[in-house]
Amino acid sequence: MKTVVHKAGTRGFANHGWLQANHSFSFAGWFNPERIHFGALRVLNDDVIAPKMGFGTHPHDNMEIITIPLSGELKHRDSMHNEWQSVLPGEVQVMSAGTGVQHSEINGSEDSHLSLFQIWVIPNKQGVSPRYDQKTFSDSDRKNKLQTLVTSIDDNHEGSLKIHQDAKLSRIDLSQGETFTYNLKSSNHGVYVMTIYGDIIIGDQNLETRDAIGVSETESFSIETKQDSELLFIEVPMMTL
Repeated sequence: MKTVVHKAGTRGFANHGWLQANHSFSFAGWFNPERIHFGALRVLNDDVIAPKMGFGTHPHDNMEIITIPLSGELKHRDSMHNEWQSVLPGEVQVMSAGTGVQHSEINGSEDSHLSLFQIWVIPNKQGVSPRYDQKTFSDSDRKNKLQTLVTSIDDNHEGSLKIHQDAKLSRIDLSQGETFTYNLKSSNHGVYVMTIYGDIIIGDQNLETRDAIGVSETESFSIETKQDSELLFIEVPMMTL
């Protein structure tokens, strides 16, 4: 089993006043040549956005973008005629930028901060038609069991959002003292595990809140919890087109 550990404090950090941004991989003004991507996972940003603030209209193309609000309210507008869609904790949003899309994202609250993960996955198809979707996922459906959030548009998995990549995003909320085994899709895949909250052990690594580990070259691995923990799994091909 091959692993790469990214402790929370080693991430890139940018304080823009209205935006506190932590970057797991090189992004904007932060560059680390050893942290460009993990397979097809290109970006994992952990952002906190001040009330009424956000990102003005900007373009994307040929990227699969997934947003997971953790607290607060996200408002989204784009050139596909989505006009200030509300995305709340418990929901996941996906956007295939494809041939090109413009969008804006703001904190929809006037008095509360917005906390979210934004994830970019390199697609396996170029020049697709842009598309948008969002879905609510119940907390109870991930209590000590894996909850699948996002899969490939070519998979027949029901109930998940879809992207143009042979990837799988999932979450689990594990109770203290639980052991869970994660099984990878194939030997060509790796999984990036983000500890949203908690304290876990994978292999010989102790991972606490916002620590992450990339695992590859294995069929499965086990997770032990030292306290109640919430985990995000981003499984992607390690070789990209």
